Amino acid sequence: MNEKTMRIMQQEVDDYIQQFKTGYFSPLGQMARLTEEVGELAREVNHHYGEKLKKPSEKPKTVEEELGDVLVVTLIMANSLGIDLTEVFNRNMEKFNRRDRFRFERKDGLTEGENE
Repeated sequence: MNEKTMRIMQQEVDDYIQQFKTGYFSPLGQMARLTEEVGELAREVNHHYGEKLKKPSEKPKTVEEELGDVLVVTLIMANSLGIDLTEVFNRNMEKFNRRDRFRFERKDGLTEGENE
């Protein structure tokens, strides 16, 4: 399988969008679409891991499929706003590793104030 970087995925999405006259939708329209996709993901998670079973008339979908939709819509929104998701990811991971380093019990047993 061919692994893709976030930048390659963003470029692939942009190449796809650029072939249409409409181009990118407005940020508000994209936010509505993202919210819709997250809702569909929530519904699938609820069906698979929660108490709410699907109705027999509902089409089969998977958490994986819905999470993929959320990813693509996120890539589209980032592109339209000029956001490099690789840079954003790196900044967020740096923040999480600094701020949340000892938030949860660690497997290595380290606690705040101890040296590694």
